[in-house]
Amino acid sequence: MSTTTLAAAPAAATDAELLRAAADHARRHDTASLLGALLPGLDGVELRALTDRCRFAHTALLVFPPDADALHALLAGAGLAAREAPRPSTVVRERLAARHGRDAAGLEVGILRPAVTGADGEGRVVEVFALAVPPGSGLNELAVHERALQHEAHLGFEVVRPDPLVLRGLCALLDRHGARPDGGGYNPHEDGTVLYFTVPAGAKAGYPRIELYAPGDHRELLAEHLARHRAGQPAEVLLRQLTGAWTTQALGTFAELGVPEAMDAQEPRSAEQLAAAVGADAETLRSLLRYLAMLGTVVQDGGGFRLAPAGELLRAEAAGSLRPLSLLYAGPFYRSFGELAGTVRTGRVAFDRLFGENHFDHFARDPRLAELFDRSMVSGSLMFDPLPGHPVVRAAAAASAAGAPRTVVDLAGGTGELLARLLTAHPALRGVLLERPQVAAAARSFLDGAGCGGRVECRAGDFADVPPGGDVYLLSRVLHDWDDDRCREILHRLAAAMPPHADLLVVERLLPDDDSPSLATAWDLHMRCNVGGRERTAGHYAHLFADAGLELAGHEPLPLDARVLHVRKSAS
Repeated sequence: MSTTTLAAAPAAATDAELLRAAADHARRHDTASLLGALLPGLDGVELRALTDRCRFAHTALLVFPPDADALHALLAGAGLAAREAPRPSTVVRERLAARHGRDAAGLEVGILRPAVTGADGEGRVVEVFALAVPPGSGLNELAVHERALQHEAHLGFEVVRPDPLVLRGLCALLDRHGARPDGGGYNPHEDGTVLYFTVPAGAKAGYPRIELYAPGDHRELLAEHLARHRAGQPAEVLLRQLTGAWTTQALGTFAELGVPEAMDAQEPRSAEQLAAAVGADAETLRSLLRYLAMLGTVVQDGGGFRLAPAGELLRAEAAGSLRPLSLLYAGPFYRSFGELAGTVRTGRVAFDRLFGENHFDHFARDPRLAELFDRSMVSGSLMFDPLPGHPVVRAAAAASAAGAPRTVVDLAGGTGELLARLLTAHPALRGVLLERPQVAAAARSFLDGAGCGGRVECRAGDFADVPPGGDVYLLSRVLHDWDDDRCREILHRLAAAMPPHADLLVVERLLPDDDSPSLATAWDLHMRCNVGGRERTAGHYAHLFADAGLELAGHEPLPLDARVLHVRKSAS
């Protein structure tokens, strides 16, 4: 495949050189080879889907002739002939105006489409956008900037028989291979919709942008495309991030007022009906619900609102309810996060400084907060789903069923959610749960209700009281509460209590070793600000285990971006 492209034109190229390169590119390339160069990760099925639904239609560039005669001379020099008068370009005119802070009405951008024949025998065009810049014009600086950076240069593909489903599928395919929305528009002069994309990294077609051109008015899809483009702009991204605190409070208020319980997932209810049910101001509640509809928590349906699946998780009695977390994050943790700057400056825990004690002691003094915290720990129980099938648990259950009783010891196990899952799945296992006195009492009630209380001993105590002689030990979301010194102390006590054959399963989120996105990165900041703990990499945990005479045998993924680490006593 030829590599003659706009990028092959000389540095500081003239309009004439750029136009010749664009015309040569249009003559030399075909749809399949060009798509393969633009999206190098395409497989055969995806390439066929694209070539069946769109065709390489044009190369495009923006030139700045002093007048109409000069424009026609440029075209002739590239072997091109324009047989029609230029038509107005609404889309490029608006893009130029936005980029340079000018009035679009003062930018008369026209389009010419001289025809060429491609190497495959198909007809296509060179799409020439022209903005006249006479000598001494105030547009000269704009022309120099645009000629150097070639913002409007692109490769155009026309969609065959466009409909919303086809267009959405094409956009999704481009997105999957790294092409990102880069604006677009509707041109009423041609009744055509334009969707621009930046080319993905690794593209070898020599042009910075891709255009999908769909005949007809597709402004609903265009609005979605432009919204995705805006969401990727630095200013909009930052504004959305800066308003994250509003989201926390909106969700917490929604849960605190009991609005989810007053709503239905099927039948929409008006803001007035909901306000009467929860004792709120109707107009302000409507504003809150509109905001939550934007987040996907509720659905705006006609003049009313109904609950979306995400909103159902804020009901108090929903399975896996996140209501306790929403109230904690919008309550005491929200207040202490306001003191984050102090934590970053000093390394000291903002929660302790604000409330005068650590969060465990503070919550223990307030029964409502204590209950919220215990229930919030259950909110993340989705991550426990795979653990009954872990090889260590299955091996212990098999040995116990064969007549060699095995015991699972859950340290700081909350109200017993994880232990109950393991014992319910494996009736031959027995359990011991170690917790603070008030939590151990709640755990007894929960485990009895789960039907496995007869096989569990609930002990009141702390990490100085680790029960010896267990076969499988559990530490779920415990170590991230503490600094390294306290973790070593806990692990030393645990190692001293573990028989040589015992296994330890540690459930935590792991910080990535690279810069890949992870929930652990956010939780690391939360733990440092509110608890005094931190999230860690697998390597960091391995060092802590080794300091206590333990070794990390491996780790496996769990839901909610968690991992289960398998730890054994060191052979030495």
